[in-house]
Amino acid sequence: MEALFLAYMAPIMFGMLVVLLLLGFPVAFSLAANGILFGLIGIDLGLLSPALFQALPQRVFGVMGNESLLAVPFFTFMGLILERSGMAEDLLETVGQLFGPLRGGLAIAVVLVGAMLAATTGVVSASVISMGLISLPIMLRYGYDRRLATGVIAASGTLSQIIPPSLVLIVLADQLGRSIGDMYKGAFLPGFALTGLYILYVVVMALFRPKMAPAIPPEARTFVEPNGGHGIPSLLVLMALSVGASFVGVEFLLEDGAHVDELIVTSILIWGAAAFVMAGLNKVLRLGLLSQIAERVTFVMIPPLALIFLVLGTIFIGVATPTEGGAMGAVGALVMAIIKRRLNFSLLRQAMDTTTTLTCFVVFILIGSSVFSLTFRGVNGDLWVEHLLTGLPGGEMGFLVVVSILTFCLAFFLDFFELAFIIVPLIGPVADKMGIDLIWLGVLLAVNMQTSFMHPPFGFALFYLRSVAPKEDYQDRITGETIAKVTTGQIYWGSIPFIVIQIAMVVLVLLYPGMVTHYKADRPQVNIEDVKLDMGNFGGYGAGADGQTPSTSDQDYNNMFK
Repeated sequence: MEALFLAYMAPIMFGMLVVLLLLGFPVAFSLAANGILFGLIGIDLGLLSPALFQALPQRVFGVMGNESLLAVPFFTFMGLILERSGMAEDLLETVGQLFGPLRGGLAIAVVLVGAMLAATTGVVSASVISMGLISLPIMLRYGYDRRLATGVIAASGTLSQIIPPSLVLIVLADQLGRSIGDMYKGAFLPGFALTGLYILYVVVMALFRPKMAPAIPPEARTFVEPNGGHGIPSLLVLMALSVGASFVGVEFLLEDGAHVDELIVTSILIWGAAAFVMAGLNKVLRLGLLSQIAERVTFVMIPPLALIFLVLGTIFIGVATPTEGGAMGAVGALVMAIIKRRLNFSLLRQAMDTTTTLTCFVVFILIGSSVFSLTFRGVNGDLWVEHLLTGLPGGEMGFLVVVSILTFCLAFFLDFFELAFIIVPLIGPVADKMGIDLIWLGVLLAVNMQTSFMHPPFGFALFYLRSVAPKEDYQDRITGETIAKVTTGQIYWGSIPFIVIQIAMVVLVLLYPGMVTHYKADRPQVNIEDVKLDMGNFGGYGAGADGQTPSTSDQDYNNMFK
């Protein structure tokens, strides 16, 4: 019996962890307790050496000294300051007025604002609760289908998981031993492609089922010009002039052959700066050349966009590390809150409390996973996982498909932090040995983990939305009409189409790895077979005086080591 237990100690240890998690024990303490328990059992049975746990303090200090993880509190603090300073309300009101006249325009506005909040907050709960409080009553007021309205809010909030500076991308990069900047670059296209798929779904529903996503009525449009127009041509002219300024600026500032990342970041920064300067001059000098909507869009959308691309841009082009970029973002968020006159002690304290709580949560789970992995590797658990996964049919693609299905199923019960700290350390080394690009694997897992927030009945995004959605019928304060409540079933049914879209995005990343691997397109390619090591002659390095590498006999080598 003892021999059987020793032979299958690794799968028994993993099974015990799953049981503890299903029983509801905290993840960090389940990981640590499981590691210590099986470590002591292994020592008692003679399988492990007591010296194994001497490496534990070094692992804990290694976690505490990991400078890359400093990006977690910086980006969290940046997002909370921006979200609580009223940025979400301003963005939703402005983009809603811009797209509201179109069928499905409010839902499109929610997706776009969700993407912008994802690039600033990086926290799902903040995005879902903000949009649920602000946009859901407006969508219900104008007759949106409840399933579409709730589904688009919950799904847009989960974009925080894949669009940089996502916290889960930081954790995945750390667990896979890869650069956070590379992970951000790899996730850039899939994140915005997923945003595009959400918008495409809304447009299709508005075309074929117009009653589900009506346009807002003319009387609900607040930015109206004296002539009765809505000022869209003025906005288009401003954007065209800004794009022209961007082209000229890029030609003047950048040399030929500049990297794509540098080109994109510089173009967007110049575009935003040009639009902001022109709108500012129009307002200060009272020229009256721009419409209300043009000024509103410029002053509300350009500052957060500039902060986003300043932070991510410096990371992409290698000027700043993710930790330094996060610090700049935190300072920029404070400056923006001061300019809006919304920074006070209460807001600052709430943001710091939440940041501290989330950071401690991450660090404790990471310490627990370090204890677990130490013992798991000691009982040859890494070899057990490797033999289990490398024996799958289909090679690399079979491995990736099985990992994707496993992650999708575990997402019903575990959130993204738990998945990142439990699954990734097990499959990462196996994927590396199989020659799979770990950045590609990380982005694939991030898109897949996104579904953990949308799964009925345990999806956290659904819980967040349920907490702010009306539970009883209420009277609308604008129209005076009675609005029916939103049921939990409507929220669950509304999430299903967006889960399907997320699964489709997983398939696209699997089939088209170039969506992610473009991050290394500008790097020189080295063929290992062409690399030659020249040992020289008689212990020297390189060729002889005549430029030729002299031959070395066995006697010469023997003399070298005497």
